[in-house]
Amino acid sequence: MEMPQSRTLCFVAKLLMFFLALSLVFASPHLLGFQAAPSPGPDAVAQSPAPSGTETKSTETRSSGMTFWQIVRASGVIGLLIFLLSVAGLALVIEHALTIRRAILMPPEFCQQAEEALRSGQVGRLVQAPECRTSALGRVLAAGLAELDLGWQAMEKALEEALAEESARLYRKVEYLSVIGNLAPMLGLLGTVVGMIVAFRQVAETQGAARAADLAEGIYLALVTTVEGLLVAIPALGAFAFFRNKVDALIAEVALTTDRLLRPIKRELLVSVPAPPRAGQASARVPRGS
Repeated sequence: MEMPQSRTLCFVAKLLMFFLALSLVFASPHLLGFQAAPSPGPDAVAQSPAPSGTETKSTETRSSGMTFWQIVRASGVIGLLIFLLSVAGLALVIEHALTIRRAILMPPEFCQQAEEALRSGQVGRLVQAPECRTSALGRVLAAGLAELDLGWQAMEKALEEALAEESARLYRKVEYLSVIGNLAPMLGLLGTVVGMIVAFRQVAETQGAARAADLAEGIYLALVTTVEGLLVAIPALGAFAFFRNKVDALIAEVALTTDRLLRPIKRELLVSVPAPPRAGQASARVPRGS
C-alpha cells in the first residue's frame, strides 16, 4: 500500500508544479510584454538629456508593469470565470489522481481475501466484506454472487451489467475535465469578441479619429482572455485523455481479475448442469417393436 500512495503523491506534486509553472509563465510581465523599465538613479537623471515626446510615451508604456491578479482583474468577469475553471480543473485532477488507482478499485488485500473465500466456499462472508461496497472489484463480485442460485448465465449477465455501471461511473467523473477543457477556450473567444466590440465602439464614438491608446483596452481584453482560455484548456484536455485511458485499463483489469476469481465457481456450475440429449441418441433408444 505504501508504493501506490507514494507514486500518487509524486504524481500530484508533479501536477501542482506544472500548474504552478503555467501560472508563473502567465504572470510574468516580461513574457506578456509588460516588463517595467528599471528606474534610473538620481545621477543618471541629472546627466541624461531631456527625452522627447515620443521617448516619454514609450517609457511610460514600458513602465506599466502588471501582476497576475491585475491581469485577471483587467480581463473582467470573463477572466474571473476562466480562473475559477482552472481552480476547479486542478481540484478534479488531484481528486482523480487520489481515487482512480488500482489500490482503490482493486485492493490487494481484498483480492487475496476473495480468492481464499471462494476456494473454501465461504461466499456469504465474502459478500459481507466492506470492500464489496467501497471498491469496484467488490461491487462487481457482489453483483455476480447475488445470482449464484440462478446459474452461470445469470451470474455472467449480472457481472457484465456491474462492469458497465462501474465504467460509466468513472467516465462521468472524468468527463468534467473535458467540459472544462471545452468551456475555457469558448469563454476566451467570448472575451475576444467583447474586446473587439469595445475597440470598435471607441472608433465609432470618435468618428474614426480614435488613437491607439483608445483602442488598447479592447484589444488587450481580447488577447488576454484568449490566452487565459488556452492556458486552462490545454492541461485540462491532456488530463482528461490521461485519466480516460487509465479508466479503460483499470476496468479491463477488474474484468480479468473477476474472471480469475470466479473460475472455480464457473467450472462447478457448468459441470453440474447436465448436457441436453441429442436428437439422434433419443431416437436410437426407442424400441423397434414399438
